[in-house]
Amino acid sequence: MALFGPSKKPFSYEIIREGEEIILMVDLEEYPKIPSLEDDPVCMSKTCDLLIEAGRMTKIVFTQKRNYEYDYYQTTLIQEIAKLYQQLTKRKDFFSYSGLLEDKACSRNINTWYANVQNIISNLLRSDPLGAYVELTRITREEKIKAQKSLDENFIRCEEKYIKTLNSLILPLEKTKLISTAKPYLAGHKVGSREVYRRIFSASIRPDFMFTRLMAAYPSDGEELSSYSVGDTEITIFQIPDSVQYLYHMMPPEFKLSEEKYEILDTARKIMAEHKPTKQEFFEPERMREVFSKVGSDLIEELVSYRNLKISDKEIEELTRILVRYTVGFGLIEVLLQDEKIQDISINSPMGEIPMFIVHQEFSDCKTNIMPTNPEAESWASKLRLISGRPLDEANPVMDTELRIPGANARIAVIAPPLNPTGLAYSFRRHRDKPWTLPLFIKNQMITPLAAGMLSFLIDGSRTMLVAGTRSAGKTALLGSLLVELMRKYRIITIEDTLELPVPALRNLGYNIQSMKVAAALTKGTTEVPADEGIRTTLRLGDSALIVGEIRSKEALALYEAMRIGALANLVAGTIHGASPYGVFDRVVNDLQVPRTSFKATDIIVVANPIRSADGLHRWRRVTQITEVRKHWEHDPLLENGFVDLMKYDSKTDQLQPSDDLINGESEILKGIAGNVKEWAGSWDAIWENILLRSKMKETLVKLSDQVKMPSLLESDFVIPCNDQFHCISDKIKKEVGYLDSKRIFFDWNQWLNRSIKKINMR
Repeated sequence: MALFGPSKKPFSYEIIREGEEIILMVDLEEYPKIPSLEDDPVCMSKTCDLLIEAGRMTKIVFTQKRNYEYDYYQTTLIQEIAKLYQQLTKRKDFFSYSGLLEDKACSRNINTWYANVQNIISNLLRSDPLGAYVELTRITREEKIKAQKSLDENFIRCEEKYIKTLNSLILPLEKTKLISTAKPYLAGHKVGSREVYRRIFSASIRPDFMFTRLMAAYPSDGEELSSYSVGDTEITIFQIPDSVQYLYHMMPPEFKLSEEKYEILDTARKIMAEHKPTKQEFFEPERMREVFSKVGSDLIEELVSYRNLKISDKEIEELTRILVRYTVGFGLIEVLLQDEKIQDISINSPMGEIPMFIVHQEFSDCKTNIMPTNPEAESWASKLRLISGRPLDEANPVMDTELRIPGANARIAVIAPPLNPTGLAYSFRRHRDKPWTLPLFIKNQMITPLAAGMLSFLIDGSRTMLVAGTRSAGKTALLGSLLVELMRKYRIITIEDTLELPVPALRNLGYNIQSMKVAAALTKGTTEVPADEGIRTTLRLGDSALIVGEIRSKEALALYEAMRIGALANLVAGTIHGASPYGVFDRVVNDLQVPRTSFKATDIIVVANPIRSADGLHRWRRVTQITEVRKHWEHDPLLENGFVDLMKYDSKTDQLQPSDDLINGESEILKGIAGNVKEWAGSWDAIWENILLRSKMKETLVKLSDQVKMPSLLESDFVIPCNDQFHCISDKIKKEVGYLDSKRIFFDWNQWLNRSIKKINMR
């Protein structure tokens, strides 16, 4: 709501009210300099005048192509100075020229004194309050020295009057937050210098076609720890003194464009905004992006031609990407999601007051320099409603959905009023565009080669498996890597309420895979099929492996029904929250009401949990247990030895270690797999040799990837052919010699591996 300022000359203004925010919008389009409180004394002085006129504000925004925004704290600092100036200028008796003139002993110095005080109050206090304070303290110190040296009582009396006047200025200045904040830096400060202001004031900057604000300036006291690029965006990680939280500082290309390019983008956005994407278009977001990208590119080319600008094709592509990002896209969220080192993004309410937070692969929890606003949050919510088809309103204040953009995809949780009384809040869980693989997890030390070999063996053995762990433990990623171990000849059906498994990538890699999306546990009033009905439907879809994204609610009963039906025939696997095998049992039986006897259908529980450093500042993802569930217990598997660890994490070695039961061949599940294979029946040595063979192959792949500096060898599009070759070579060797000769299988597979790498290098 605009209350003031029809004029558009420099420093005309309007007051905008957004919820509890009262924003002073200052128009500086025609101002010859970049507007800045920290760098420009004129800007600071004029802003004080505007604050006196406009009253209390919570935010100051200078508009000039980009918006330069000062938050509540910085606004408070300058508002106190404006208020002090107003108080001093209203006091007519504060420093009376005629009052001093009455004392004839003071007349010889009165002109100098009066001029000093009037200059400090009238000019310096608003444009350079730190300079005013420094100047007042300097003059006071000099006058005290003069008084101490003088023997003239009349002169001393006049000096004391003058010093008292100066102190009556210094004391209220010292009570302001600006002076108290700046005091540690004022030694040697000179009037007119803006260096200290740059430590205190820092505008967050955004182009006027954006809602999200960016604190573009680097922290003056930050220590740079790392820097890298994500596309055209510069990323820098800073350590901030006296803080355990790192700063993730991004500088995307849209904040470094020329004024001509900003004008092109702003015009293009206004034209594109005339077309509101329909619900049907949002059902196909990739197709919609393609259409908007083509239209946007043509529009930018026309605008460039109309203005006779010289802009290259590459620059037009960059402008088009930015335009799409801020029309049908999700703004800077998309830039964050394209950073493969980011795992989680948190956006808390109230918007506009708190920066985004992320979890970084290398630096764990970080604060960012990105400040989303209410209009941006509302825009995201509207788009997510259309994309997901799920409600987000007072009756349904929680939404779980997913977002797929070029280069990344994510699971999103949104909470809205009345559950969240301060507005909208978001949580983004980033997933890799490509599926995780067991070799990648070996490389990242989440599992050992032996654990990878055993998991591969269990997958081929068609066992029932739950991947458990706490939040952010990597459960879904690990489940996705197990899918890569399935042979492509088998059919796979996935069931998820939020699409997180790498189904499109696996389909593109030749898998026979069908995805099913069911209703979220917390969602009401949707047309989606409940999860338990979805699971029962899969039992009528023919022979297939069944993968459940996450077991949350009553679908657990249907899953265990599928486990009992599918046991010893197909892989049945899913993820569940639980920090230990008994934690999984407790959740399944006591929370989800699955009968104890049904829980015995679980063969293997793989537990993944974050491991923290002693100082609490670092954490790493690790598989901490691989446990089999035995069947000969009645009431409590923990008390009746129903859980047997095959591998367990050792914090001293930071690795999974095989248990004595595994080494001694006391695994009923592994023996059960062997019982269905003629060559392995009754031979633990043959089982163990096959597990070691798989382990050696995956370890060889990881080592070779490092040697030849080809990290792509660990990605799914190469790992899957490696797995295929293992099975084909095993079948060939078995036909030739009558049994699975591990040495020959590895030799032939290793030769194939080296030939494949040579072919890649020759391309």
